[in-house]
Amino acid sequence: MYKRSVLYRSMLAAMLLPGAALAEVEISGYLKNETAVFTKSGQRTGQAKTMLDTAEHNAGDLMKFENSARIFFNGDIGEESSWHGELNLIYDTEGVDDYKGHESDTQNDWFRELYLDTYAFGWDFRLGKQQVVWGTADGIKLLDIINPTDYRELNQNAMEDARIPIWMLNAEKNIGESGNIQFIVSQVEQNKIPGLNDSGDPEQPFLMKGVDSITGGVNGFLNVAQSFSNAALPFFGSPIGLVPFTTFTVDFFVNGPPAMGGSGGDPTMLNDIAQYGLAAGDPNGNFGVTNLMPITGLNGPGSPDSGWNSSNPTSAFEYMGNATFSTFNTFASATSRYVTDYPDDMDANFGTRYKHSMDSGLNFSVNYFYHYDANPFIEMDWYDPNTNEKLQVQRVTPGAGGMPDTTTNLTAAQVGSDLTVDPTTTILVKNAAGAYYGDFDPITGAPNANTTAPELRFTEKLNRIHSLGGALDYAWDTGSMGSIVLRGEILYNKDEMQPVVDKRLLAVGDLTNALVMEEADMLKYVLGADITVATNMLVSAQFIQFWNIDFIEEERTCKTQVGGEFDCSRYTGDMPTMNMSNGMYKAREFKEFYSLFFSKPFGGSQEHRWNNIVMFEETGGWWNRFDVEYSFTDEIIGAFEWNNYWGEENTTFGQFADSSNVQLGLRWIFE
Repeated sequence: MYKRSVLYRSMLAAMLLPGAALAEVEISGYLKNETAVFTKSGQRTGQAKTMLDTAEHNAGDLMKFENSARIFFNGDIGEESSWHGELNLIYDTEGVDDYKGHESDTQNDWFRELYLDTYAFGWDFRLGKQQVVWGTADGIKLLDIINPTDYRELNQNAMEDARIPIWMLNAEKNIGESGNIQFIVSQVEQNKIPGLNDSGDPEQPFLMKGVDSITGGVNGFLNVAQSFSNAALPFFGSPIGLVPFTTFTVDFFVNGPPAMGGSGGDPTMLNDIAQYGLAAGDPNGNFGVTNLMPITGLNGPGSPDSGWNSSNPTSAFEYMGNATFSTFNTFASATSRYVTDYPDDMDANFGTRYKHSMDSGLNFSVNYFYHYDANPFIEMDWYDPNTNEKLQVQRVTPGAGGMPDTTTNLTAAQVGSDLTVDPTTTILVKNAAGAYYGDFDPITGAPNANTTAPELRFTEKLNRIHSLGGALDYAWDTGSMGSIVLRGEILYNKDEMQPVVDKRLLAVGDLTNALVMEEADMLKYVLGADITVATNMLVSAQFIQFWNIDFIEEERTCKTQVGGEFDCSRYTGDMPTMNMSNGMYKAREFKEFYSLFFSKPFGGSQEHRWNNIVMFEETGGWWNRFDVEYSFTDEIIGAFEWNNYWGEENTTFGQFADSSNVQLGLRWIFE
């Protein structure tokens, strides 16, 4: 996290307005408990500790036991100004790591809001830590981009709770009788996404597969370096290690003839070496800790099949069938690290909105936001951990005498065609001085004078983008059906970051070029209609579409060393779900959602309310939330909430089927 800038500190100082008269402070608030349990048994994403781990939670297990106190402070400063503060004390016994209690710049921040309202020069100013809402779509944030979001419970929390208040200057002015213009200068802050950190938050109930593919302990790229390191062992006691084996690939070892050193079609042998070492008790073995192959036992009589399938890979070595053993030498003893590189603390976001109401009943707004996209992206590179130098990756083909020709990179023709990329390409890593990394020098085959192991570094960043959008709504009186409100929101983002997967480069072990982030323009919109039926029941329907204007889809087929074929396409990955367990799931150029929302008050004085939203993702994922709020007295409010996820497991919602839950809440309001 970066420190609060001078800009934000000056905002706080300005709020104090030295010399102004402070009126009596009004204090109110509530105490609340929320308790949730899982409704389905299963293994959540990231829950497994090893490839062999089948641990899962049971239906009825506690998911959340959260107690909180929210205290509101309101007061006047002089005749033209007032201030508001919101203290938030919270603790969840079932929270994972930073999700238990207080955490700055999340929905669990101690001071969620602290701002001054004042009027000057014909403008209304709100200065301080606050929320600004531009969009109002059901169950999804589109134009609502000023504040970042805390996704610790995906989209279960109410928007006002999941939204993270940030420091900003918010200025508004009415223009004529029906216009309003707004300017915003705000703090840069990112969305909080479980798992995007060095720990990977393995027990978090809402860990996306896409995040797990980066930091997951079993199927995450953050730990692939360790898998490679464990496989980079002296081959059968060879005095020069793995350097000579530039034509000896993973797939050849699995499927090649025993006379050539292959395992004769027994892939568990490779996995056993990587998992358990060359001999019993080998200290280089990792004993099933990271992402190897899904075997269930040691190689030997009666050992079950490993399920090796390079044409339908689900684990690291299956994706990297064309990686040579000489490549493993490069990554011997490799480490990995997760770091953040956020914008400078003096950077800010800038936005403006104009909204207008017409005599015809049409309301519209035009919105522009120049900002750092709140969705972080990850850059993956090799570094020297001692000098902090970013290292060069070199793809080479075998040279004379079986040694790599370090001056010959893949040609443009090889990179650009389907079947001609040499399946025995070796990956080398070197620094600016020309020194190579690995246990043995790939040029001489002698023990390497450079004893530093490379570090696979994951750097979390934010990208500056332009967001241009707008909203409109129109109330149409139908007579027999009453009033129907037609509404829409649209947003064009320039230079969002998209994940691009290159399975051909992944197959040879070129990790840092196989999964990259590239800029893309996105168009997103929501069309909705609201109607009131049965006296006072609101029914709202929505159609939502995301269009990736720079979508990438290059279908290719490659060969392994032993002649097998596999998919080596280059494409845009589906950020929420892509994972080694699902073939690095490909995104769609057009992604569509449909939602239906019901809301109705009930009771003698209409003091209670129930709501239900169901949302469908076109590829087969479903989410339904039903909630009821019941007022026992004016001070004591009860709540019930049921969130059910189901459908295709490689969808935004379907991946959380095992995180379905019911929640009870009780709130006591005081003044």
